Amino acid sequence: MEQVLSQQEIDRLLSAMTSGELDKEVVEEENELSKVKDYDFRRPTKLSKEYVNTLHMIFEDFSKMGSGVLSTSLRTNVQLQLAAIEQISYDEFIHSIPKFTLLGMFRSQPLNGIQMLEMNPQLCMLLVELLCGGLEIRQMQKAEEDFSEKKSFTDIELSILESVVQSLTEVYEHVWKDIAELNTVVDGLDTNPQLMQNMSPNEPVILATFTVKILETTTFINLCIPYVFFEGIIDKLSFRNWFDTNKTVNSQDTDELQKSMNSVQLELEVLLGNAQMNLSDFLHLAPGDVIKLDRKITEPLVTYIEGKPFYRVRPGRKDGQLAVELIDKLEGEEDE
Repeated sequence: MEQVLSQQEIDRLLSAMTSGELDKEVVEEENELSKVKDYDFRRPTKLSKEYVNTLHMIFEDFSKMGSGVLSTSLRTNVQLQLAAIEQISYDEFIHSIPKFTLLGMFRSQPLNGIQMLEMNPQLCMLLVELLCGGLEIRQMQKAEEDFSEKKSFTDIELSILESVVQSLTEVYEHVWKDIAELNTVVDGLDTNPQLMQNMSPNEPVILATFTVKILETTTFINLCIPYVFFEGIIDKLSFRNWFDTNKTVNSQDTDELQKSMNSVQLELEVLLGNAQMNLSDFLHLAPGDVIKLDRKITEPLVTYIEGKPFYRVRPGRKDGQLAVELIDKLEGEEDE
């Protein structure tokens, strides 16, 4: 915050300028010099603050969707959060990552440039262990220390990690959907960033860093995007375009939403009723025995979705299989 002068200080300044003790031209020159800002030509700022704010929104969506994809694949909770977005040179990015790491390279047609997804060896081996069956937390922490000395990946490990990179690039393609329709294709994997010559060392890039928390392990994932990628969509990164209220929802958007919802798997159960019996009677149950439930056969049954009651149903058969017919939807009548 700029300093605010008191009335006495203002009066003294005016008196000094009137008497000639303070030169007006010197004051104006000092004010002009104070407005000058340093500019590093080795790290040119290509994207304005407004565009970077839009990228924050896009990569926040990437972190949320990426968390869901990784959690589903690993069958454990994964927290992916955006940590920072920087505008640096390609040379700075290469020197900021380990000499041995995993770099997934991919292209997003029709836009230009090669994008890179970087994951360190500790994270890579943690992903491989979980995808191959998982480890106990104590074993995983010990394995993480051993992975720090790893110098190469086996073909099987690279094949497993390529599937992870592929799933994250699909998320990357989806989060850009409102700005540009992309066709993202993985070019391959590399483990030695020092030998890569995909870009000029002075090429400006956008570096998005994400924190990844899996069980007791916290590490990072880096996403490197060259500036040439944004050249074709730079005008679409403004807030005016992002929050355009004139956009209408068409049938294609509705179909895509329905398609995405249809792929969600939910656990559905139908409760036939409850019964109480002695343990001795339970142990002597045999095929053909009848268990008396607390519901009449004429009463409708309750269907549970993910453990919560949703519908009343009537049991029956269809095409030789057990089935239920939806009668009506419950409106909070059953206890959850």
